[in-house]
Amino acid sequence: MPNLPNSLTLIRIAFIPILFILLFFPGKLCSLLAAFCFLLASLTDFFDGFFARRRNSVTPMGKILDPLADKLLVSACLIMLISLHHVKAWIVALIICREIAVTGLRGIAATEGLIIPAQTMGKKKTAFQIIAIFFLLLHYEYFQINFHQVGMGLLIIAMVLTLWSGFVYFYRFSREINRNH
Repeated sequence: MPNLPNSLTLIRIAFIPILFILLFFPGKLCSLLAAFCFLLASLTDFFDGFFARRRNSVTPMGKILDPLADKLLVSACLIMLISLHHVKAWIVALIICREIAVTGLRGIAATEGLIIPAQTMGKKKTAFQIIAIFFLLLHYEYFQINFHQVGMGLLIIAMVLTLWSGFVYFYRFSREINRNH
Protein backbone atom coordinates (compact mmCIF):
# COMPACT_ATOMS: atom_id res chain seq x y z
CA MET A 1 0.00 0.00 0.00
CA PRO A 2 1.49 3.37 -0.96
CA ASN A 3 2.16 5.89 1.78
CA LEU A 4 0.31 9.24 1.88
CA PRO A 5 2.85 11.23 -0.20
CA ASN A 6 2.93 8.54 -2.90
CA SER A 7 -0.87 8.34 -2.86
CA LEU A 8 -1.04 12.11 -3.43
CA THR A 9 1.36 11.73 -6.34
CA LEU A 10 -0.84 9.01 -7.85
CA ILE A 11 -3.87 11.28 -7.43
CA ARG A 12 -1.98 13.96 -9.40
CA ILE A 13 -1.49 11.48 -12.23
CA ALA A 14 -5.18 10.46 -12.02
CA PHE A 15 -6.19 14.08 -12.72
CA ILE A 16 -4.60 13.93 -16.19
CA PRO A 17 -7.42 12.01 -17.95
CA ILE A 18 -9.98 14.29 -16.30
CA LEU A 19 -8.11 17.30 -17.69
CA PHE A 20 -7.98 15.68 -21.14
CA ILE A 21 -11.74 15.21 -21.12
CA LEU A 22 -12.44 18.74 -19.93
CA LEU A 23 -10.07 20.27 -22.48
CA PHE A 24 -11.59 18.21 -25.26
CA PHE A 25 -14.68 20.41 -24.94
CA PRO A 26 -13.66 24.04 -25.44
CA GLY A 27 -15.69 26.68 -23.69
CA LYS A 28 -15.75 28.85 -20.63
CA LEU A 29 -17.23 26.28 -18.22
CA CYS A 30 -14.87 23.45 -19.18
CA SER A 31 -11.91 25.83 -19.07
CA LEU A 32 -12.89 26.94 -15.58
CA LEU A 33 -13.33 23.33 -14.43
CA ALA A 34 -10.02 22.32 -16.01
CA ALA A 35 -8.22 25.19 -14.27
CA PHE A 36 -9.76 24.14 -10.95
CA CYS A 37 -8.75 20.47 -11.48
CA PHE A 38 -5.25 21.53 -12.49
CA LEU A 39 -5.00 23.66 -9.35
CA LEU A 40 -6.07 20.70 -7.18
CA ALA A 41 -3.61 18.41 -8.94
CA SER A 42 -0.82 20.97 -8.49
CA LEU A 43 -1.59 21.28 -4.79
CA THR A 44 -0.96 17.55 -4.40
CA ASP A 45 2.63 18.28 -5.48
CA PHE A 46 3.07 20.67 -2.57
CA PHE A 47 1.40 18.37 -0.06
CA ASP A 48 3.17 15.17 -1.11
CA GLY A 49 6.52 16.83 -0.50
CA PHE A 50 5.34 18.40 2.73
CA PHE A 51 4.10 15.11 4.15
CA ALA A 52 7.10 13.13 2.89
CA ARG A 53 9.50 15.45 4.72
CA ARG A 54 7.35 15.90 7.82
CA ARG A 55 6.66 12.19 8.28
CA ASN A 56 10.12 11.17 7.11
CA SER A 57 8.47 8.95 4.52
CA VAL A 58 10.53 9.70 1.42
CA THR A 59 10.63 6.50 -0.64
CA PRO A 60 12.61 5.44 -3.72
CA MET A 61 9.26 5.15 -5.55
CA GLY A 62 8.36 8.70 -4.52
CA LYS A 63 11.72 10.06 -5.66
CA ILE A 64 11.00 8.76 -9.16
CA LEU A 65 7.22 9.10 -9.29
CA ASP A 66 6.92 12.68 -7.99
CA PRO A 67 8.98 14.43 -10.70
CA LEU A 68 7.46 12.12 -13.30
CA ALA A 69 3.94 13.10 -12.19
CA ASP A 70 4.90 16.79 -12.45
CA LYS A 71 6.24 16.35 -15.95
CA LEU A 72 3.21 14.32 -17.07
CA LEU A 73 0.75 16.86 -15.69
CA VAL A 74 2.53 19.89 -17.15
CA SER A 75 3.24 18.24 -20.51
CA ALA A 76 -0.30 16.89 -20.93
CA CYS A 77 -1.86 20.28 -20.23
CA LEU A 78 0.55 22.15 -22.49
CA ILE A 79 -0.07 19.71 -25.34
CA MET A 80 -3.84 20.06 -24.94
CA LEU A 81 -3.46 23.86 -24.89
CA ILE A 82 -1.76 23.61 -28.32
CA SER A 83 -4.80 21.83 -29.73
CA LEU A 84 -6.99 24.64 -28.38
CA HIS A 85 -4.67 27.21 -30.02
CA HIS A 86 -3.94 28.76 -26.62
CA VAL A 87 -0.15 28.31 -26.87
CA LYS A 88 2.40 28.03 -29.64
CA ALA A 89 3.76 24.56 -30.30
CA TRP A 90 7.38 25.73 -30.34
CA ILE A 91 7.14 26.99 -26.75
CA VAL A 92 5.70 23.67 -25.61
CA ALA A 93 8.34 21.75 -27.60
CA LEU A 94 11.18 23.67 -25.93
CA ILE A 95 9.74 23.07 -22.46
CA ILE A 96 9.08 19.37 -23.00
CA CYS A 97 12.45 18.76 -24.70
CA ARG A 98 14.23 20.35 -21.73
CA GLU A 99 12.26 18.16 -19.31
CA ILE A 100 13.14 15.00 -21.23
CA ALA A 101 16.79 16.05 -21.56
CA VAL A 102 17.19 16.74 -17.84
CA THR A 103 15.44 13.47 -16.96
CA GLY A 104 17.85 11.64 -19.27
CA LEU A 105 20.78 13.51 -17.80
CA ARG A 106 19.77 12.50 -14.28
CA GLY A 107 19.58 8.89 -15.44
CA ILE A 108 23.08 9.08 -16.93
CA ALA A 109 24.37 10.78 -13.79
CA ALA A 110 22.91 8.00 -11.66
CA THR A 111 24.83 5.38 -13.69
CA GLU A 112 27.97 7.38 -12.91
CA GLY A 113 27.10 7.41 -9.20
CA LEU A 114 26.29 11.11 -9.29
CA ILE A 115 23.20 12.74 -7.86
CA ILE A 116 22.15 16.03 -9.39
CA PRO A 117 19.80 17.52 -6.81
CA ALA A 118 16.90 19.78 -7.63
CA GLN A 119 17.93 23.40 -7.57
CA THR A 120 16.15 26.59 -6.62
CA MET A 121 15.95 27.61 -10.28
CA GLY A 122 14.22 24.32 -11.13
CA LYS A 123 11.67 24.89 -8.38
CA LYS A 124 11.02 28.43 -9.64
CA LYS A 125 10.51 27.20 -13.20
CA THR A 126 8.01 24.62 -11.96
CA ALA A 127 6.12 27.29 -10.02
CA PHE A 128 5.99 29.57 -13.08
CA GLN A 129 4.91 26.68 -15.31
CA ILE A 130 2.06 25.77 -12.95
CA ILE A 131 0.85 29.36 -12.52
CA ALA A 132 1.11 30.03 -16.26
CA ILE A 133 -0.82 26.87 -17.14
CA PHE A 134 -3.50 27.72 -14.58
CA PHE A 135 -4.04 31.13 -16.21
CA LEU A 136 -3.90 29.63 -19.71
CA LEU A 137 -6.51 27.05 -18.73
CA LEU A 138 -8.78 29.85 -17.50
CA HIS A 139 -8.10 31.48 -20.89
CA TYR A 140 -11.14 33.74 -20.96
CA GLU A 141 -11.65 37.19 -19.52
CA TYR A 142 -12.93 37.31 -15.95
CA PHE A 143 -13.23 40.44 -13.83
CA GLN A 144 -11.91 42.45 -16.80
CA ILE A 145 -8.64 40.50 -16.68
CA ASN A 146 -7.47 38.74 -19.83
CA PHE A 147 -6.23 35.51 -18.27
CA HIS A 148 -4.85 34.27 -21.58
CA GLN A 149 -2.50 37.26 -21.91
CA VAL A 150 -1.39 36.96 -18.29
CA GLY A 151 -0.80 33.22 -18.80
CA MET A 152 1.24 33.79 -21.95
CA GLY A 153 3.45 36.34 -20.21
CA LEU A 154 4.02 33.90 -17.35
CA LEU A 155 4.64 31.03 -19.79
CA ILE A 156 7.38 33.03 -21.55
CA ILE A 157 9.04 33.61 -18.16
CA ALA A 158 8.58 29.90 -17.37
CA MET A 159 10.15 28.95 -20.71
CA VAL A 160 13.20 31.14 -20.04
CA LEU A 161 13.58 29.70 -16.52
CA THR A 162 13.07 26.19 -17.91
CA LEU A 163 15.83 26.56 -20.48
CA TRP A 164 18.15 28.38 -18.09
CA SER A 165 17.78 25.73 -15.38
CA GLY A 166 18.35 23.03 -18.02
CA PHE A 167 21.65 24.62 -19.00
CA VAL A 168 22.62 24.79 -15.32
CA TYR A 169 21.90 21.06 -14.89
CA PHE A 170 24.07 20.20 -17.90
CA TYR A 171 26.84 22.54 -16.72
CA ARG A 172 26.85 20.97 -13.22
CA PHE A 173 26.84 17.49 -14.70
CA SER A 174 29.80 18.23 -17.00
CA ARG A 175 31.69 19.79 -14.07
CA GLU A 176 31.05 16.74 -11.87
CA ILE A 177 32.02 14.30 -14.64
CA ASN A 178 35.25 16.20 -15.28
CA ARG A 179 36.03 16.30 -11.56
CA ASN A 180 35.49 12.53 -11.15
CA HIS A 181 37.36 11.39 -14.27
